[in-house]
Amino acid sequence: RLRSVLRPRPNPDTATIGLYSSSEAVRYRGPMVTEPPAAGYPQIAAEDVGWLTEAQMIEVDRVMIEDLRIELIQMMENAGRNLATLIMDRHRPVSVTVLAGSGGNGGGGLVAARHLANRGVAVSVTLGRPADQMDGVPGHQLDILQRMSVPISDNPRPADVIVDAMIGYSLRGAPRGRIAELMSWLAASSEAGSTSTVVSLDTPSGLDVTNGSAPGAVVTADATLTLAMPKIGLRSAPEVGDLYIGDISVPPSVYEPLGVSPVPPFHLGPIVSCVR
Repeated sequence: RLRSVLRPRPNPDTATIGLYSSSEAVRYRGPMVTEPPAAGYPQIAAEDVGWLTEAQMIEVDRVMIEDLRIELIQMMENAGRNLATLIMDRHRPVSVTVLAGSGGNGGGGLVAARHLANRGVAVSVTLGRPADQMDGVPGHQLDILQRMSVPISDNPRPADVIVDAMIGYSLRGAPRGRIAELMSWLAASSEAGSTSTVVSLDTPSGLDVTNGSAPGAVVTADATLTLAMPKIGLRSAPEVGDLYIGDISVPPSVYEPLGVSPVPPFHLGPIVSCVR
C-alpha cells in the first residue's frame, strides 16, 4: 500500500502509472498523485517494494554500465544530488562534514558535498585515503571539489550533519585502516554527546547489505538514503535509522531478470520514504 502526504485523484484503486521498460510497460498500481508534497516525501511500506542482495545490486550496476551504457559518473551524480536534497530538506544544516571512502560510495558523498556547497552550506571533506591516491570517478569528483576550494581536512570537523559515505554495499570483512579510524571518531563523538545528525549513503558503513550483520564496527545512522532499491540487510537493521530510497535512473526492466519487484514509485519523485 502506498502512503503519501499528497492528495490522490478520485477512485485511486483504479489508477495506474506506467514506467519505462525496454520490452513492455512495468506498471505501478496505486493512487495517482498530481500535486507536490506539502512536506516530507511519498511513503511506501517495506512489503510493497522489492529488496536486493549485494549480488543482485552488483548485477544491476553491471547491466547499467555494460549493457545500457549509463556510466558510473551519471549514477553517482544522481546519488549525490539526491543525498544533498535529502539533507537540505530534513535538516537545513549550516555545516556538513563528509566522510568519504575511495570507491563509488565515497564518490557519491563527494558529489553531495559539491551540491551542498553550491547551496551555501559550509562543507568539509575528510577522505578515507590520501587525496593523491583517489582515482577513477571518485578522484574526478575530488578534483572538482579542490577546484572549488571546498576544504579537504585531514581530521574530521564537527558539523550539524555528518555524511557517512565510507563503505557501500561491497563490504569485505571488518572495516580497517583509515576508514576504521574515521568510524571510531564518529562513534566517540556520539558517545561524547555530539548533536550531529548522521546520514549514510546507500548503507551504514560496516553493515552487510545482504544479511544485516556487522563483522566489525558499524555506523549508526539517523537516516540512510539507499540507492535504486533497498537492500535486504537494511530491512530490520537498527543502524539504518529512517530509510529513504533514491532514484539513480535504473530502468525498471533491469530488475525483471532478477525477479525483484515491485519497483520504487519514483514517478512520485526521486526520493521515497520506506517505512520498515
